Amino acid sequence: MSTHRASISDLAAQLNLSVSTISRALNDHPSISDATKRRVWDMAQQLNYQPNQLAAALRKGRSNTLGVIVPHIDGHFFALVLKGIENGANQAGFNVMICQSNENVVHEKKNLDTLLNAQVEGILVSLSLTTKDVKHFEDVRRRDLPLVFFDRIMESPDVSAVVLDDYQGAYQAMQHLIEQGCRRIAHIGGPQHLNICKNRYRAYLDALRDHNLEQDASMVYFCDLTLPEGKVAMENLLNQHPDLDGVFSANDLALAGGMQVLRARGRRIPQDVALAGFSNELFASLTEPMLTTVDQRCEEMGRTAVKLLLDMVAEQPRKLPPRQIVLQPELLVRESSQRHE
Repeated sequence: MSTHRASISDLAAQLNLSVSTISRALNDHPSISDATKRRVWDMAQQLNYQPNQLAAALRKGRSNTLGVIVPHIDGHFFALVLKGIENGANQAGFNVMICQSNENVVHEKKNLDTLLNAQVEGILVSLSLTTKDVKHFEDVRRRDLPLVFFDRIMESPDVSAVVLDDYQGAYQAMQHLIEQGCRRIAHIGGPQHLNICKNRYRAYLDALRDHNLEQDASMVYFCDLTLPEGKVAMENLLNQHPDLDGVFSANDLALAGGMQVLRARGRRIPQDVALAGFSNELFASLTEPMLTTVDQRCEEMGRTAVKLLLDMVAEQPRKLPPRQIVLQPELLVRESSQRHE
């Protein structure tokens, strides 16, 4: 079976017509007779000709496509953010081209090149864990291409971004653990060059200080927040502080790893150690016990980010000042932390 895709040139050769005549016939141009249009469309069906929509759009100076770069799509959070982005883009008549950096800054740069070469009309980005330098996004701004960050962002007043109030969400989680009677609370934190991890750690420290509880650097373990690293983190924390009675983790995945260690060591959750995470991953309501966590308003973040980007795309010339939109988190209290009502 031939894999050759029929082109306008193939139609022209079969019908002994010029390429421009074929093109005008396919676009229903009034200068082409109905009889010729019928011949062209009949041949197009026979050869299974599919018009190249992207090429046609680019000839008109528009790709009608938005680019998105996410760290990964195998978690609940980014999958739901993408759902919000796609819904918003489709309603506005735009297609979405999705790239994954796989938490790797080198891949992130390649993703960016791919999207720029595809001549997308705007780009949405959530930074990878390994992105410490954001110079590669300067090229986007030099081209005057609309750029919006979400969740993991460049911390700068001149970028447009949609974020969750991570500090507030983390503070609520800490306050809840303290209200449940926890006094020796450890923290599993993420890379501190990322805004989300930095803000969650800051809230952890502030909550301890505000409730006159000791701030001890050895009660904090920083890692990349994967499930295996969550296990290592909990082993280290328990070895140094067998008396810890609460853990606040900067995400749910690391905490799921930590739960396995607590169970293996015979620690009861929440009676011996109360747990609170962040992200409201799908599995958080499936663990035993179910995890207390902070919901990040994923779909709303996606819808808000794409609306902000589309506002920028529509603004010609670009005069909109940078905008930063902050969404409010919601603490979901479940069995992993609830010692009493």
